[in-house]
Amino acid sequence: MDTTQRTEQQRSADRRRRELLEAADRVVLRDGPQASMNAIAAEAGITKPILYRHFGDKGGLYAALAKRHTDALLDSLRAALDAPAERRERVEATLDTYLAAIEARPQVYRFLMHPAEGGQSGDQGFDVGKHSAPLLRRMGEELAQVIEDRLDLGPGSQQLARVWGHGIVGMMHAAGDWWLGERPCSRAELVRSLADLLWGRLAAAGDKMGGPGF
Repeated sequence: MDTTQRTEQQRSADRRRRELLEAADRVVLRDGPQASMNAIAAEAGITKPILYRHFGDKGGLYAALAKRHTDALLDSLRAALDAPAERRERVEATLDTYLAAIEARPQVYRFLMHPAEGGQSGDQGFDVGKHSAPLLRRMGEELAQVIEDRLDLGPGSQQLARVWGHGIVGMMHAAGDWWLGERPCSRAELVRSLADLLWGRLAAAGDKMGGPGF
């Protein structure tokens, strides 16, 4: 098989994978944590063994969907951080971007963060923590890098940036999860309250020399 044929086969496989992920997205938007491999295969017009051939198991499909949605969310968060505004406004915009994303697609959020709620017998043994924890860890590392690149935190800046990055992501996740379930206040009120909690140390830190600013 020559290089052209291999390239075309890879493109075809990538295209088919995207189509299957789009079918999975439609089912997740409809069913949330109850989304099953059977329902996704039916939506895609294939049998479950073919779906397994592409993703292995629910964990493989979950990981692919998680990457798809996390990539999009991180792009949106970076855009909020890079917006031409004062630091406090960008902090609030970043928090609001995360909360707006989970509010707009709560079924997707619940599938990614609470997949065990589905209770599908065919999915027994699916390890929620094994698959959801890396999403938060990735977001924490991404935010830590942004903080390290932009803020002058003094000695031990790399470690402190990671503490802040993971701490802020943990706060956003826990507060957002609670808010999405109970709706005790408006999104704007939650954003202001979380920004107030973060603001003291963030306001005091100077921009890193030669960095893009925070």
